[in-house]
Amino acid sequence: METVRLNARGDGPPTFALAPRPGELPVAVWRLDHEGPGRHMAHSHDFPMLVFSADAHGTVPVGGREWGLAAGDLFVLAPGEILGPFDVPHAVTGRGWAVSFTAEALGPDVPGSALAWRTHPLLFPFVRGRASGVLRLAVPPEDRAAWTARVGALAGELSERADGYREAVLAHLTLLLVEVARLAADVVGDLRVNREPLLADVFTVIERRYAEPLSLRDVARAVSLSAGHVTTVVRRRTGRTVQEWIVDRRMTAARRLLAGSDLPVGEIGRRVGYPDPGYFARVFGQVHGVSPTRWRSAG
Repeated sequence: METVRLNARGDGPPTFALAPRPGELPVAVWRLDHEGPGRHMAHSHDFPMLVFSADAHGTVPVGGREWGLAAGDLFVLAPGEILGPFDVPHAVTGRGWAVSFTAEALGPDVPGSALAWRTHPLLFPFVRGRASGVLRLAVPPEDRAAWTARVGALAGELSERADGYREAVLAHLTLLLVEVARLAADVVGDLRVNREPLLADVFTVIERRYAEPLSLRDVARAVSLSAGHVTTVVRRRTGRTVQEWIVDRRMTAARRLLAGSDLPVGEIGRRVGYPDPGYFARVFGQVHGVSPTRWRSAG
C-alpha cells in the first residue's frame, strides 16, 4: 500500500493519504519501524490509525507529545493528528504494528466523509466527538496473543491476496474495530492501568452520575478538589474539559439506546441527563452531525 502527499510542499506539515492500486482495498498494516514517507518530519494522515504493541518498547511522538510505548498499549489515532517530528530513526524494539484504513473499507454503504466517523459505531472511537485526537487504551495481557494473531492474519491476507481475501480482510478489520470499541468504553479501567488515579476518580463520578444533572463543580466536589485544579489536570492529561467528557459519556449511552431500543428520542435524552428534548437533540447534532432520529434511521 502506497501513500501520497495531499498538501503542497512548504505548506506546513505534510498530510498523506492512502493510495490503493486499482482493485486494492484501502487497508494497510505496517511494522512500527517501517521506513514510510515523513519518517524524519512531522506529518499527518487523512486516515485513522491503530498502533498496537504486543511487546514493543520505545516512544510514539503524537500531537506534540512523546508517548511511552509498552506491551499491550493500543493508540487510537484520529485522522489529521500530527505524528513526529522524528529527529532520529524512531527507536522501537519488540513487536508492534500500525493498522490504517479508510471508511470505505467497511463497505460501499459507508460514506468516505467526516459524517461516517461520527455516526458509524465502529468509527466513533477515532474521533470521540472531535475532529482529531489520541486515545490510549490497554489491551489486557490475556488478550494480547489474540490481537497479535489478528493483526498478523490481516497482514497476511493483504500480502497474499488469495481468493476471498477482500472478505477476509473486512472480517479481520471489523473484529479489530469491535475490540477497540469495547476497550474504549472502559475509560476508568484504562486510566487506572496507566496510573492516573485522579482522572480515574473523575471518570468514576461521570460514569455513576452522567444520567443526572452534573457539572464541573459537582465532579470537583465529589473528588474533594477545587474546580480549577480538576480542570487543569483533566485538560492537560486528556486535551479535553470535564464538561466535554460528560457529554461524551452521555452520547455513548444515547447511541446505545437509540440503536438497541424503541424508546422515544425524548425519553432517551431524559435517561442520559437531558430532560429537555430540544437541548438533547441540539447537543447530539453538534457531536454527530445529524439528529438523533436520523442517526437511528441510518443504523
